[in-house]
Amino acid sequence: MLRFWRRIKFLFNFKKSLPFLKDLFISKQVKVSTKIISLLLIIGYAVFPFDIIPDFLVVLGIFDDLTVASLILQQMIKMAPDSLKREHGLIQTDED
Repeated sequence: MLRFWRRIKFLFNFKKSLPFLKDLFISKQVKVSTKIISLLLIIGYAVFPFDIIPDFLVVLGIFDDLTVASLILQQMIKMAPDSLKREHGLIQTDED
């Protein structure tokens, strides 16, 4: 349960997400297939933004975009190796 809340906190702290994404794509520990899947998820959403709620309903429209983006980032976190998650505070270390 603690891991879940750490990930939720990470998702909403966008500044912390950028170094994780950079490390995910440049790390030799991450499989090429994982990098390709992650890239396809990002490009797929950028090219074909799926809107459950149209953006002209300002608050709700933005909320569904944030939800989909969070789900994509959450999937990328799940695919990342434990060492990368540990480095960015996404899983508990022995010192915690």
